Amino acid sequence: MVLRSNHYDVAFEAYLRSRRTPYVSVDETRRALLEQASLKSMDFIVYSARRPNLLVDVKGRRFPSGDADTGHRWENWTTAEDLPALQKWQSVFGADFRAVLVFAYHVVGERARAEFDSLFSFRDAQYAFFGVWVDEYREAMQVRSSSWQTVSVPSRLFRDLRQPFEQFL
Repeated sequence: MVLRSNHYDVAFEAYLRSRRTPYVSVDETRRALLEQASLKSMDFIVYSARRPNLLVDVKGRRFPSGDADTGHRWENWTTAEDLPALQKWQSVFGADFRAVLVFAYHVVGERARAEFDSLFSFRDAQYAFFGVWVDEYREAMQVRSSSWQTVSVPSRLFRDLRQPFEQFL
């Protein structure tokens, strides 16, 4: 197991373990060199009984972001660099693998918890995990910030694209 300091990654790994889902943690401290270019790594390789197997990049977000009562609900931004890197890994791993963004929401506040059918409890916190296929995300994305080089999907469309992560397993 890779030592992780990001509580979202640690919670997701605990979730996989609780389900007895086979996975490999990827050491993110070093970028891979592929075709003479540095390539951002995914966080996990997850083996799915349903196929395809999954190349997972975890994106931790607070739900809601900001104030527990008035904050944004479905923050789903990522860096523009993440998507082509994941698609490249998908082509390297081949047809039995597919890249997925997993949005790990740290759910705060009683009102927010009521919005979810199921939550995963970890270290006195509640999490919800939703996946979006990288290719579908990339088709729907919009530039969020040019200066920060981030992209996102409008919330209404994101709600249509996302699925509870257990549906990927």
